[in-house]
Amino acid sequence: MVSQFIKLEWKAFFRSASFGKSIGIKIFMGLFALYFIVMFLGAGLVLYPGLKKQFPDQEPLYILNSVLFYWILIDLVFRFFFQKLPVMAVKPLLILPVKRSKVVNYVLGKSALSFFNFLPLFAIVPFGVMLLVKNYPVASVLSWMLAVVLTTLIINFLNFIIESFSAETEFSFLPIIAFTGSLYALNHFNLVSFNTIVGSGFNAIYENPVYVLIPLFILVGLYLFNKKLLTQKLFLDSGLKTKVKEVKASNLEWTKNFGDIAPFLKLDLKLIWRNKRTKSSVLMLAMGLFYGLFFYPNPQFKNLEIIFIFVGIFSTGIFLINFGQFIPAWDSAYYKLLMSQNLKYEQYLKSKFTLMAISVGILFVLGIPYVFFGWKILVAHFAAAIYNVGVNTHVILLGGSFNRKKIDLSQKAAFNYQGTGAVQWLIGIPLLLLPMGLFALFYYLVNFEMACAIIAGLGIVGAVLHKPFMKAITAKYLDSKYKMIDAFDQDN
Repeated sequence: MVSQFIKLEWKAFFRSASFGKSIGIKIFMGLFALYFIVMFLGAGLVLYPGLKKQFPDQEPLYILNSVLFYWILIDLVFRFFFQKLPVMAVKPLLILPVKRSKVVNYVLGKSALSFFNFLPLFAIVPFGVMLLVKNYPVASVLSWMLAVVLTTLIINFLNFIIESFSAETEFSFLPIIAFTGSLYALNHFNLVSFNTIVGSGFNAIYENPVYVLIPLFILVGLYLFNKKLLTQKLFLDSGLKTKVKEVKASNLEWTKNFGDIAPFLKLDLKLIWRNKRTKSSVLMLAMGLFYGLFFYPNPQFKNLEIIFIFVGIFSTGIFLINFGQFIPAWDSAYYKLLMSQNLKYEQYLKSKFTLMAISVGILFVLGIPYVFFGWKILVAHFAAAIYNVGVNTHVILLGGSFNRKKIDLSQKAAFNYQGTGAVQWLIGIPLLLLPMGLFALFYYLVNFEMACAIIAGLGIVGAVLHKPFMKAITAKYLDSKYKMIDAFDQDN
């Protein structure tokens, strides 16, 4: 049965509409993983001699055990944001004579083969081999290594439990931040010495290998608890049930002032406000608006005027970037229905453009108080806002014609990478790197004022050529229309 599951996932991967982009992303992620492997391997090789040199009167193993608590906290937070449960498309299997227990065991077993679980081995194994070379007891060293591996798997299954209970909350990342932050604070202020407790536990396992059964029993318990949670959710109607709640909706009559794009604009505003994933685009406005406070009050950036344009584009274009990069995937759930209506595609795209352009203007006005740190900052923000409206809005719309990944709007918003493909990575080049490069070039060749004028000038040119740009972009969307309909029908 496991072999059948593997074959199904293999076919789903190669038959997906986003197959080509998935290959590119996987190659990139593979290089990223190779970097971490080299880093952990290097750490494992230098850990023993480095600790021995730094603390000649102490045992390197005991020193390492005393800081494992911090590794557990970091690993737990990192997994929560970046590791997802490897869920397969199980609904078609539920109408077949396949036991739910086999499906759940396969999903949980696959999670144990995650890269996050193998990464610590590249540091543990070299360090353990070094201990054996130094004539440490073989049984004690092996039991300690096994305990670290079991702890890694415990973190793996604990992460899924935390995700399961926090998925329904509006800010799903708050429970994990509160949990790990509380543990760190209790330890930091010596209210509860968790690093001593964890270190003593690993020391005890090293000194008496039979204690390795304790983390083994914890692991089995967490596995069974995860299995119970997933089995309870593995029903056909579990995905059909929805929460019934009163919706207080505005009629948004003011959108009629925008003419023929008013219906689309109204739909976009309702979509943004009623769904977790899109609502995050609005919540990110605060981060973009206050982004400059990380740089401008800092004395070391006071004379680094080249950073002004980056902050300006990011600050005034945070909604444009977050919302725009997933056009038209936001509408993927009903895209086929939308395309069957008697409507003009250009009006559909124009509503997206209008929404993004308005957001840039509002964010620029709200960012005017940055002039307190210098008039040049306000000039750079103004040039960046013009560039965002004239150039980046068109770039982001053009990039949307290559989107082929469906988005589930009901999923949690925080650090959710569903629907993210190669387009979302590559679009950053013209959005951020190109204006920064042009600004830097004219800044060093001429002066700050000329660099701002060039950026603003490009934005003005883009605004003047708005109509021909929109016609070309609309033609590209119409050409990709049926490809997107087919792609959005698939669960990527």
